[in-house]
Amino acid sequence: MNPDKLYYSIGEVAEMFDVNVSLIRYWENQFDVLKPKKNKKGNRMFTPEDIDNLHLIYHLVKEKRLTLEGVKLKLKENKTATMQNFEIVKKLKTIKSMLLEIRDSI
Repeated sequence: MNPDKLYYSIGEVAEMFDVNVSLIRYWENQFDVLKPKKNKKGNRMFTPEDIDNLHLIYHLVKEKRLTLEGVKLKLKENKTATMQNFEIVKKLKTIKSMLLEIRDSI
């Protein structure tokens, strides 16, 4: 993600997660936390907050293998704790990749 960019098109978002645009549209309909803005043409414009929410949903559905109902329940019951756990997992993955790069360079 580019930190200077305010909005991302649905194509850019789909490319970030390596999924079809239709899946992003489907998740938008399924999850209340996803509220992309629409321009005058009706194109969806996702904010960095939407991207973070999509990343969390992607993690829970694709990596943790939760059902959509399970993800909805998890987000409804305790979104803050779920997001904190996800942030920890992201940081650990970053550290792991850095350590693997160091190991490979030795």
